[in-house]
Amino acid sequence: MANQSGRRPRPVALKKGRTMHDVKKTQEMFTQSSGRLVESMTVWADANQRVLRELAELTTATAKEGVRLYAELQQSGLEAVREAHATTLGWQDAPRDPLAWYQRALTESVENAQKWFRYLEGNAQAMTRTAERLSTTAEQTGKGIQESFSEAVTKLKNVYAA
Repeated sequence: MANQSGRRPRPVALKKGRTMHDVKKTQEMFTQSSGRLVESMTVWADANQRVLRELAELTTATAKEGVRLYAELQQSGLEAVREAHATTLGWQDAPRDPLAWYQRALTESVENAQKWFRYLEGNAQAMTRTAERLSTTAEQTGKGIQESFSEAVTKLKNVYAA
């Protein structure tokens, strides 16, 4: 039988063989793609877990530092209140000798002002120490997150290079 285009028709068996080969090839590609996808999802899940762990550690460290700072500031505040209370108790003898009381009150006021500035300085130092510790913790967390993503990228390159 002659074809109008001048070509001879291919036998059906040849077409079936090629089709079967194409189906097998497609299945293999699908299987490989599925495997790579699963490996990729595993890599990203692992990376996300590491990042979340780093962030949880940062949050915990921040909370601990906050409590530590609060305790230091609270202790300093209580000391200041005790000092102020002791000073006001000393002022009760004013009616006996007013001139000596004025002189002592002025001296104590200057001393108390100096104490208050020491308390403020101590509080500022406590806040600075806390900020430094938090900065160090945040830097370590950032490095940990960066390492997690670097490892994930390396693993993904290996998955897709194969």
